[in-house]
Amino acid sequence: MPYDLKAKLMLWTHVSYHDMEEIDNMESIPDLESILCRVLGVDLPEPKRGVLLELYVQAVLFTRENSFKKEQTSALLSIIKSIHDANVETPLNNLEHCLKYCKELLLTHSVRRPPFSIALFSAKEVNCIFEYIYNNYLRHYKLYKYVFTPQIKLDLSLTYTENLDPEDFSAPEGEVLPEKGVFPETQETPNTNGPTSEVKTLNEKEVREQMMLVSGQLDH
Repeated sequence: MPYDLKAKLMLWTHVSYHDMEEIDNMESIPDLESILCRVLGVDLPEPKRGVLLELYVQAVLFTRENSFKKEQTSALLSIIKSIHDANVETPLNNLEHCLKYCKELLLTHSVRRPPFSIALFSAKEVNCIFEYIYNNYLRHYKLYKYVFTPQIKLDLSLTYTENLDPEDFSAPEGEVLPEKGVFPETQETPNTNGPTSEVKTLNEKEVREQMMLVSGQLDH
């Protein structure tokens, strides 16, 4: 299960002051890609390398459009890198964790509370940065996860057994099954319609008549 990440200060964490001087001197996109690849350690095969460098190059162009200082650009590159690393560390859905982590990182760099946070960005700049990250990365969150994380596949196979083993149908403990071809013998009901039965019926009739006769005499 994805876990919550703790935001921390990222001033000159991945991009030093000297690195920023080199980045500021680069004008062409290929030159920017080359320096960012070295500074941020982008050592990946294609298409991952191209996708990640495009993300970093566009971030640098965004900071130039908004006249960010060197330390601001350095921190923003580290923030974007950290959000991306959090996203691709698992193939599971952790969008809510990444969104929360992004907000906490921006808060850490916009409120003056040393040594836990600094006012590197103004409130206006924070809103502008969040809108940029949301529109250019978080909205394409699934695409980045698809490119940079291994895919989870379920390989399900079923095996059907045609010939069943007779031992699988063994009798419960204490019960004995009959052997194959052996059936319990049926008991024949004796015939009660013989001469002996007729004599018994007549005797019972005479006894009942005598009892009725005696009973009637007693009543008188």
